[in-house]
Amino acid sequence: MSEHLGDRAVVLGGGMAGLLTARVLADRYREVLVLDRDALVGVTEPRRGVPQARHAHALLARGQGVLEDLFPGLTADLDASPDVLIGDLSGDLRWYFNGVPLAQHPSGLLSISATRPALEAHVRGRVAALPNVAFRERVAVRGLVSGPGGTRVTGVRFGPDGEPGPDETLDADLVVDATGRGSRAPGWVQNLGYPRPAEEHIRIDLTYTSRFFKLNSDPFGDDLAINPVASPANPRGAFFGKFPGGIALLSLTGILGDKPPRDDEGFLEFARSLDAPEVYEAVKIAEPVGEATSFHVPSSVRRRFDRLPRFPEGLLVIGDAVCSFNPVYGQGMTVAAMEAAALAGHLAKGPARPLEFFQEIAPIIANPWEISAGGDLAFPGVEGPRNLQVRMGNAYMKRLHAAATRDGRFSAAFFRVAGLVDPPQALMRPELVLGVLADAFGMRGGEPSATDRKPAAAAGTGSGGTGTDTAA
Repeated sequence: MSEHLGDRAVVLGGGMAGLLTARVLADRYREVLVLDRDALVGVTEPRRGVPQARHAHALLARGQGVLEDLFPGLTADLDASPDVLIGDLSGDLRWYFNGVPLAQHPSGLLSISATRPALEAHVRGRVAALPNVAFRERVAVRGLVSGPGGTRVTGVRFGPDGEPGPDETLDADLVVDATGRGSRAPGWVQNLGYPRPAEEHIRIDLTYTSRFFKLNSDPFGDDLAINPVASPANPRGAFFGKFPGGIALLSLTGILGDKPPRDDEGFLEFARSLDAPEVYEAVKIAEPVGEATSFHVPSSVRRRFDRLPRFPEGLLVIGDAVCSFNPVYGQGMTVAAMEAAALAGHLAKGPARPLEFFQEIAPIIANPWEISAGGDLAFPGVEGPRNLQVRMGNAYMKRLHAAATRDGRFSAAFFRVAGLVDPPQALMRPELVLGVLADAFGMRGGEPSATDRKPAAAAGTGSGGTGTDTAA
C-alpha cells in the first residue's frame, strides 16, 4: 500500500469513469466511497444513469491496456466469460468506410465485444473487492461542502434519491466528480465564486436506435462485427455485433436529426439503407429480441477546466464530465481510463492539485477530440471551424481509407490511431503518406499482404463477415 494522502476520498458517479477513479484512489486514501443514484452492486442490466448502456459500446485498444494494468488478469477473465468475445480490432472486425469494406489485417490490438452492463459489472466486481472501497447507492448529491471563503471543498451533501429525507454531509479530503455529461461541477464552482469553464461544442444531433436479434443466418463468419461507418455520402451508419448464442446487437446511427425509427418497419428500412447489405439481409429474417431503444446526443462537449485561472482545492473532475465525445468513435471509456492512469501518476507526486491535473489530462483529451471533431466536420451540415488542418486532414483520411480497401496494412495503421494507441501524427509518417499517394495515383507496388482478407459478404452475398464494434 502506498503512503496515504488522506482519510477519505469520495467519487461522485459509479460508471466506468467513477469505478476507475475509485480503483486509483484506493491506493492513496484509507477509505473511498462511491456515490450513485442507481443500485450498483450485483447489477447486470442497463441502469437509468447510463442511458447509452443499451447500445453498442467499444473499449478501444488503449483502454484495454490501461484496464489490464489497473486490474491484472481482467482480460483473461473477460475472455473466459460467456458474455464477452475478444478479437483483433482490424483483423476480426469488418469495417465499411465510404461505402467500401476495408481490407482486414491483424493489428495486434484487441477489440472487446461485450454489452456495457456486462463490461461494467466485471470492472465493478474488481473495485468492490477492494477492502477500502464502499458504495452508497440510490443517493442524490445535492451539492458541495466547502471551507471558509470557498477555497477548499471539504465534502458533499446528499440524500435519498427521489425520496423524502434529510440531507447527510460527508466529509472528504478529496471529491472527484465522475457524473458524466450532465455534471453540475461548473455551476457548483461558480456558486463558490469561481469562473465556469469555457465550453467547446460540436453539434451533431446524433441518435442511436438499437435492438437485439436472434439470428437465423450467419452474416459474420469468423468475425465479431460488421460496421458500416457513416460518411458524407451516406450519413447513416451502424454497429452490428455478434454475441454468444446466436444473438446479435444492431445499433443504427443517424446524424443531424436523421433518427433511426423504433418501429419494426422503419427500423428495417433504415437498415436497408446501410452501406453493408449483409446487415439488412440478416436482420430481415432474424427474430427480434425485446423492443428497440433510442439514445440522443445533441453535441460533443469539451469543458476547458485546463484554462481556468482558479479552482477550489479538494475537487477534481474526470471522464465525460470534462469531455464527452461523439459516441460513434467509442472513445469515452478509453479516455476515462487514460485519465485515471494520469490521476495515479498525479497523486504519486502528492495531494491533488486541480489546475495541474486538468492541464495534465488536456493532451490526453486533445488527440481523440481532434479525431472525432475532425471526422464530424467532414459532414457539411455539422457546424464548426474548418481550418486548413481540418480540411487537409479529412481529404487525406479519405485517400487513406481508399488505400485501406486494397491493402490491410493501411487499415492496421488507421486503427492504431483510432484505438488511441498511436497519435494522429503517426498517419503522416513518410512511408505511409507515400503509400497513400502511390495508391491514389495508381502506382501501387506489389500485391496486398497475404494476411489481408476481404469478406465474401462485401459482394452482397450475405455470408462471411467481421465482428462488432462495442462503441459508445
